This record gives sequence, C-alpha cells and structure tokens, in this order.
Amino acid sequence: MRDRLNHSLRRLPTWVIYLLGALPAPWLFYQGLTGGLGVEPIKALEHEYGKLALQLLVLGLAVTPLRKYVGLNLLKFRRALGLLCFFYVCCHLAVWLVLDVQLPGQIWADIVKRPYVTIGMAGFVLLLPLALTSNNRSIRWLGRSWRKLHRAVYAAGLLGALHYVILVKGFQFEPVIYLALIVGLLLLRLPFDRLSAFLRPLRQRA
Repeated sequence: MRDRLNHSLRRLPTWVIYLLGALPAPWLFYQGLTGGLGVEPIKALEHEYGKLALQLLVLGLAVTPLRKYVGLNLLKFRRALGLLCFFYVCCHLAVWLVLDVQLPGQIWADIVKRPYVTIGMAGFVLLLPLALTSNNRSIRWLGRSWRKLHRAVYAAGLLGALHYVILVKGFQFEPVIYLALIVGLLLLRLPFDRLSAFLRPLRQRA
C-alpha cells in the first residue's frame, strides 16, 4: 500500500501542487470583494492568507518525519510547499501593508511597537533568503552552506506560530495547535537519543 502510494506520488507532476496550492489565493480575494468573508473582509483575508502559510509550513516540516517514521516520500514536493508557503506569507503581508495599514509611518510604528508584528516581520525576513535560494542554481552555488541556510525555516516556523498565538485576542486553541505541531515536528528531527533525553524530564513529571 505504502509503496503503491509512493509510486503514484512520484508520477504526480510538481506543477499540480503549485496550481492547487495557489488556487485559494484568487478565490479568497474574490470572496473578500463580494462579501463572502464577513463584515471585516480585509482582516478576514489577511487572516486566511496567514493561516494558509502556516498550514503549508507545517506540511513542509512534516516531509522529513513522514519519510523517516511512516515511509511516505514527499521530498519531491518540499520545494513547492516551501515556495507556496512564502507566496501566502507575501499575500498576508501585502494585505496588511496595502489594504489594512496603508500609511507608511503607521507601518513602521506597528513593526516597532506591536510584538506580534515584530515577530511576524522577523519570520518574513528569515524566509526571504530561503525563497530566493530555492532553485537548483543556488543549491550548486552554495554547496553545503545551502542546507545550513535553509535550517532557518525552523526558527521562521516558530516565529510564525508565535505571531499567530499573540495576534489573537484571548486564549484560542487553533493558534496553540499550530505552535504545538511545529514544535513537535522539530522535536522529531532530533536524533532518537537526544529526543529521549529531552522527553525524560517530562515523563518523570507526569
């Protein structure tokens, strides 16, 4: 069953992932224009783009653990998931800059004074060089440094989830779930002995 699924995934063209992943962007924008996103369409559109970015980031981080622990090979699509994640981060940022805040002075004031905006912008800055180097030419040019550079996605993922947790008013489960998923996926990347050592104090407390 698993081998058959992996064989089918190998035959699936990457452009299909790009196409399907990008389709929600214009649809959500159309929904915002036509009143389908409620009484605050700009805020809703900003939120939906950001949430899609987080979902794609979680999927991208899940590729290695899925291959290691389940045997499901999605490596072929990891670049597409990463670039789609960055695409939705840009959509999220563009809605905030152009439709929400608009005033350049207010944009800088928000970045400096609002922690969730500061954290979100830090995550964007970390993702920018990753998106720019997500091509075969950059992989050849950077060599071993390419992998080290792209480990910044771990910090970007944590910052993105933290941005969401701080952004919402009051305690809500959904942002915490995203944060827990990202932390869990990062822990699964640790060698087994390190993971056991990390979890041992938690087991003892339980």
